[in-house]
Amino acid sequence: MSPYLAEDEVTAARARELVEAGEAWLLDVREPHEWQAGHAPGAHHIPLGELELRKDELPEDAQILVVCHVGGRSRLVTDALSRADYPAANVAGGMAAWQSIGAPVVRDDGTPGAIV
Repeated sequence: MSPYLAEDEVTAARARELVEAGEAWLLDVREPHEWQAGHAPGAHHIPLGELELRKDELPEDAQILVVCHVGGRSRLVTDALSRADYPAANVAGGMAAWQSIGAPVVRDDGTPGAIV
C-alpha cells in the first residue's frame, strides 16, 4: 500500500491530522505578507511565484499538502506538482478553512497570527 494519499484534495481537518502526525509536508504558497501575518505551525513557505526557482526544496519522498488563502493558488500548485510526479494534495478552503476549524495560526516568533 502506498504511503501517499489517493485523493488530490483534503479537508483542513484531515490536513491538520496528517501534519500533526508527521505524515505530510505542508507547503504554504501564499505571498510573504500573508505568511508573516499568520501560518500553520510547521508549514514550509515557498510563494507561488518562487516555486519554480525553489523546487529543489520540495521533498521527493513525502506527501505534500498545498495551502493558500482559500484554495485557488494551492489548486494550481497541486495540479502542477502532480504532473511532475510529486504526491500532492490541495487543502480545500485553504488557511481560511484551517483557521475556521480552530487549528493554530502563528507568526514566525510563535505568537498568535491572523489570516489576511
